Amino acid sequence: MRHNTKASYGSVARSLHWLTALIILSNIGLGLWAERIPLEQMALKVQVFSFHKTLGLAALVVALARIGWALTQTRPAPVHPERRLETLLAEAVHWTLYGSMVLVPVTGWVEHAATDGFAPILWPLGQGLPLVPKSPALAMVMAEVHHVFAFLLIGSVVLHVAGAVKHVVIDRDGVLGRMTRGVPAGRGIAARHALPALVAVAVFGAGAAYALATAPRDAAPVATLEQAASEWQVTDGQLGFAVRQMGSAVTGSFADWTAAIAFDPDSGAGQVTVTINMDSVTIGTVTDQAKGAAFFDVAAHPTAVFEGTIRPDGDGYVAEGPLRLRDQQMPVTLPFDLTITDGLATMQGQAVMDRRDWQVGAGYADESTVGFQVDLTVALTATR
Repeated sequence: MRHNTKASYGSVARSLHWLTALIILSNIGLGLWAERIPLEQMALKVQVFSFHKTLGLAALVVALARIGWALTQTRPAPVHPERRLETLLAEAVHWTLYGSMVLVPVTGWVEHAATDGFAPILWPLGQGLPLVPKSPALAMVMAEVHHVFAFLLIGSVVLHVAGAVKHVVIDRDGVLGRMTRGVPAGRGIAARHALPALVAVAVFGAGAAYALATAPRDAAPVATLEQAASEWQVTDGQLGFAVRQMGSAVTGSFADWTAAIAFDPDSGAGQVTVTINMDSVTIGTVTDQAKGAAFFDVAAHPTAVFEGTIRPDGDGYVAEGPLRLRDQQMPVTLPFDLTITDGLATMQGQAVMDRRDWQVGAGYADESTVGFQVDLTVALTATR
């Protein structure tokens, strides 16, 4: 029989129940495993997270199908409606479980859509979501909400299983048989009230409040560099970079840097020394990883310095010289455009580098996880 009755579950509801259980339990295991894989095994970590996210979307689809089917069906009544407290708690757990089945994958999907380049979903429909901007801050908040809701899901599953065991071992009332074989149990006397749903809403509200209260805040301001003595004073500027991670472009930037510029507009010749505070880097949700020993190693190498000679080059200019990063010194050529109007200079430039030249991410010897090419972008305005 496909449809539910007041005392039993039909074959469709039972199939969706056990399929949901299989997916959720598998994905809980994948998520816990992925969290514990060390960064030194990044390729494996990314692969497991990709499977986890993909299975999470499958869980969402199945959960929505299960909820949609349940809305069209008779709901089997509690076997012991006279046990009011037990029935209330059981129904509250069910409401929390149903809510978690939707909210956990949704919050995880929003977190994924708000960032770039890490552990893609294994499907051809894109990685973003409508109305979800690329925002590291949003991604961090949603990651915390997803984490808290995931543990609410785990807790609901544990309580649900414990209740099933009680019905089998202590009550011996046939409740488990309703979901395994579709056999009737109980008298079919409904006991419906809104309190269990309100309890579940309160649980999710408390969970969301806790997640928001404990979500990572903006990092404490890093020590800033002293302004360098310069013939041309930088009044505004951006120093950014882009790299491919898991096949997607990921952008980062440095918030704190100084430039000492000597430049003769008549000859087009000059010198520039750029000092970068490496601790001011941000790159989506992997900023801490970028600062670590495997990449920029900020603790051991807090600054990077570029010393360039400026000269005309065709219709534009070029700055050439060594970049010292992680105690590795390699030449860099930075072509740029420059306009000077009424003493205000506006410059935009781009350079292409290979991270391996400075031993950045040396442990990532192929591009399957982190690309070799790094695209540097510079834009600034300066006054003399």
